[in-house]
Amino acid sequence: MNTDSTYQKFIAGLTSFRRDIHQNPEFGFEETRTARQVAALLKASGLEVCEGVGGTGVVGTLSKGAGSRSIMFRADMDALKIEEEKTAARQHVSARDGYMHACGHDGHTAMLIGAAQQLAADGGFDGTVHFVFQPAEEWGRGMLAMLDDDLLRRFPASEAYALHNAPGVAIGKFETCGGAFRSAEDNFEITIQGKGCHSARPHQGRDALVAAAAVITALQTVVSRVIQPGKPAVISCTDMTTSGTRNVSTGTVVISGDCRSFSPDVSELIETEMRRVVEGVAAAHGCAGRLDYSRVFVPAVNDEALVEELTRILGDEFGGDALNAKALANTASEDFGQLIARIPGCLVNIGNGNSAPLHNPAYDFCDEAIPFGVRFFVAICRDRLKG
Repeated sequence: MNTDSTYQKFIAGLTSFRRDIHQNPEFGFEETRTARQVAALLKASGLEVCEGVGGTGVVGTLSKGAGSRSIMFRADMDALKIEEEKTAARQHVSARDGYMHACGHDGHTAMLIGAAQQLAADGGFDGTVHFVFQPAEEWGRGMLAMLDDDLLRRFPASEAYALHNAPGVAIGKFETCGGAFRSAEDNFEITIQGKGCHSARPHQGRDALVAAAAVITALQTVVSRVIQPGKPAVISCTDMTTSGTRNVSTGTVVISGDCRSFSPDVSELIETEMRRVVEGVAAAHGCAGRLDYSRVFVPAVNDEALVEELTRILGDEFGGDALNAKALANTASEDFGQLIARIPGCLVNIGNGNSAPLHNPAYDFCDEAIPFGVRFFVAICRDRLKG
């Protein structure tokens, strides 16, 4: 980028691109329009582009010089099934009812496109960069689909990096930590089977709703009384459906929710203890309890050595206080964890200012963060792939 005005036009183009994606959100494994736009922009910049990786994923490859090393950058493209809050202050609200970019993946995509365009135009590195645009991050299935489609065999890399925006962190600031930075997410469904009856004659049935309420309460003791203090864990019962109505004691209740943890041993202990509670408490109420438990997201575990390298790189690029490398681990989950479970890597939060929270109808990615995200990837590429 040769002049200030050229760079300003470049950032304005990325902003326009980001807002277009925001207006046209697509759910996981349905990101066909977004993927086409991403592929077209990468091709226009001279990258080798492979489409349809893991379904709707796109990988752009850029090589400079004769270096043999390669690295990988990732952005996610999918939106959520949330109705966006309409506001006159924002002209680029979602044009699709019931869908919106409520997690900033539109911004992540724009920042990585910008890094690819700048590195293609200006170079400054010796080696190969793979720009990975993945589908279905919110499902926890997109990166696994790309890996199952031989992502690392087809696009080998020695290390990987990704950004995720963070509301409440100042624009131009970053945060991460070595080790587990995002938690695993396990999903569960509990079925309590009792015997329905007329509400006027409760003695003729076995009330599954009362049993379910007792199960929900008892599950809170798994974290408070079974998991070792100092090992973070969360069990959340988030939904409950019943077979009853106003004058019928419920015969069947289904409780669903999720669990968060940072290590496989804690995840396994949670499942074991939940099963004990569900079956035991239900039986105490004369009902049968069944737990169906599945693991969706693995923890995102940052490589300790790469966090140290990032501290130096971002300090040089943005100043010594730009990166907080001792941030608290976050019990949200990230599909990027599947990739960095296989090769060393690092997930970093980028400040999104005082925006609404993630997954909120009023959320929007802050366009002021785009230049900082572009510079983040460019700086890492030029440092890690020095000539």
